[in-house]
Amino acid sequence: MVVADTGRVRSSPSTDTEARDPPVADCGGAATPNQHPALPAPRGAPVARPGTCHDAAMERVSVIGNSGSGKTTLGRHLAAALDAPFVELDGIFHQPGWTELPAEQFRERLSAVVAGDRWVIDGNYSAVRDLVWERADTVVWLTLPRWLVTARVLRRTVGRGVRRAELWNGNREELRNLFSRDPMQSIVLFSYRNHHGSIRRYERRLADPAQAHLHVVRLRSRREVRALLDQVRQPST
Repeated sequence: MVVADTGRVRSSPSTDTEARDPPVADCGGAATPNQHPALPAPRGAPVARPGTCHDAAMERVSVIGNSGSGKTTLGRHLAAALDAPFVELDGIFHQPGWTELPAEQFRERLSAVVAGDRWVIDGNYSAVRDLVWERADTVVWLTLPRWLVTARVLRRTVGRGVRRAELWNGNREELRNLFSRDPMQSIVLFSYRNHHGSIRRYERRLADPAQAHLHVVRLRSRREVRALLDQVRQPST
């Protein structure tokens, strides 16, 4: 599946089945036996992940979640807190005129990005997911309630359409797509229909033993998002 959070969406039918939750840290929730209390990081050490959400260095982060869940906003804040480059996959994939970058070129460009020591990458693209997750140490997974995500993507789409805001490479969202019954055109409809399926697919993917190296932080509410950012922003002592 290839998903673009822009009102132009391409996807294919999924045959994914329900899977058990992968081992994740629910930021803001009660600690489990496998989670550790906050420990101060030595001065000069990489930004640490304290508390119930973090217990290791966070340097290469993949931010994932349904369209409109807040990936880009959170990713930018994380990148600023970590002093790391921020990369929005939509901005690479969508070339001028909404031309889609061929998969081979997409992977070539991402290979250069993920080779870096520090980064925060926002996006769900299956064409490059293996490249991103192979190098990532952390996945931040947004699973906020569907009503909230739908409200956000609706507000975002209307705002972009009214302002004629440029997204990437001269591309703009078309307000008329909001009224389309085709989820391949209406990002609001796509986000609403895709919400629960997206969660099930990521549950399966993150439960794969090949991803055992990833520290997964699942954020289910705005409070948990704020808690994560507060913890990441804590200065080393």
